[in-house]
Amino acid sequence: QLETLEQEEQERLELRAHPVEKRTHMVSHQHGMTITKTLREGEAELQCWSFSYGRDELQGLMPEGASLLLLRVLACRWAVPPGLVFPAIDTEGHLCTSSY
Repeated sequence: QLETLEQEEQERLELRAHPVEKRTHMVSHQHGMTITKTLREGEAELQCWSFSYGRDELQGLMPEGASLLLLRVLACRWAVPPGLVFPAIDTEGHLCTSSY
């Protein structure tokens, strides 16, 4: 029974005089999980969004780090079970599904 307790993701793009920095922080708590996203483009003010989801909504959640691990296991086995679908978090921090 594996569970994501916390995950941090950071992305930085250097586009000449307009750098873009994105951060996503996911943290598990008693009632579910909170996802905080921040974005800074160039010299603009930092933008921040936060989303919270309950444990029931996240049952079987496949965050990006776990998804990469699963893909490696499936590649080693040369097999993907039919109908393999998990709840996931999209790039905007919203709940979605991920199918393999």
